[in-house]
Amino acid sequence: MNRLEQAAIAGVMSREVANFRTFWKATTFSSVLEPVVYLLAFGLGLGATIVNRVDGLEYVEFVGTGMVATAVIFASALPAMFGTFVKHRFQRTYDAILAAPVDVEELVTAEMLWIGIRAGVYGCFPLLVSFAFGLDPSPGMLVVPLFCFVTALGFAAFGIAVAGTVGKIDHFNYVTTLVITPLFLVAGTFFPIDQLPQGFQVAAQFNPLYQLVELVRHAAFGFEATDLLRFAVLIGFAFAMWRLAVRQMTARLID
Repeated sequence: MNRLEQAAIAGVMSREVANFRTFWKATTFSSVLEPVVYLLAFGLGLGATIVNRVDGLEYVEFVGTGMVATAVIFASALPAMFGTFVKHRFQRTYDAILAAPVDVEELVTAEMLWIGIRAGVYGCFPLLVSFAFGLDPSPGMLVVPLFCFVTALGFAAFGIAVAGTVGKIDHFNYVTTLVITPLFLVAGTFFPIDQLPQGFQVAAQFNPLYQLVELVRHAAFGFEATDLLRFAVLIGFAFAMWRLAVRQMTARLID
């Protein structure tokens, strides 16, 4: 961490903030509307056909807390993949930034931090929307932005690493289909993972989104002793993806 210059990171982030000001309304609109649509479709539509409670929760509460993870991954991994690739390959933005006193590690760290902050905020929107559908606020929800931020850091770094690896932007279709979609489907968002075959239940334990879903639900309805371990897993995931992103982008940007 001593290698990272705060001024360099702040400079890269300030550029991202200035750019974000040009399209924040559209991004915020979709981030608010999407959980409303999901909650109407699943929470009220599908939930009306479910007689029994799901894991002791009303289905709208179950989906509303689980949707946080879906919002985080789509607000972090996808913008990181496409944004990084476009800025490197088409706009040559990173070539200009690296001409300043900024190295690749600082560049990647700044991009991660900005995407993590943004996705951490947008990840809370499903929870806020769920209040209108009957979810009761609780003091534990105050730490949900922290959970979202750390998870978003990991997936932002994952997206940057993928962008630094693929040769064509079309290759993102493979990543979205084979990695991102299974991760958010097998995260306990729309159904408990104990309904899955045993092998999938074991695999879900290694899914960062599942850990986030459990943390958010416990923040809303009562923390458990294992939550510190879950949070540690998310921190470890973010750190590992950060180092991978730095490695891949260094190989891509430095001849």
